[in-house]
Amino acid sequence: QIQLVESGGGSVQAGASLRLSCAASGRTFSDYIMGWFRQSPGQDRQFVAAITYRGERRFYADSAKGRFTISGVSAKNTVYLQMSGLKPEDTAVYYCALSQQISSMLPIIPTQYAYWGQGTQVTVSS
Repeated sequence: QIQLVESGGGSVQAGASLRLSCAASGRTFSDYIMGWFRQSPGQDRQFVAAITYRGERRFYADSAKGRFTISGVSAKNTVYLQMSGLKPEDTAVYYCALSQQISSMLPIIPTQYAYWGQGTQVTVSS
């Protein structure tokens, strides 16, 4: 079994930065994808960003491009999401997830991810 533990959420003003971390432990795989999703009250869980195990491929949602950077994984089994220029609409619970669906396109749908963290709250005030 895989355990994912997120940290780094908090309450910030618009324009601030935050870095989220997600540490994976337990059963290990030779290759996998790590992703970040977010969910606001009453909304579906939305894809934010994904990265391959060795970091050679990354993919971002349009809302994250230019402001968020996903990094990490292989060295420490930890994935990071550096968020800058935060906006009130970024307010959500952020989840990290692990997928074993290795293909030419990085998975962006929640059902493509088998393992999930408990989530960390990010609140951005104007």
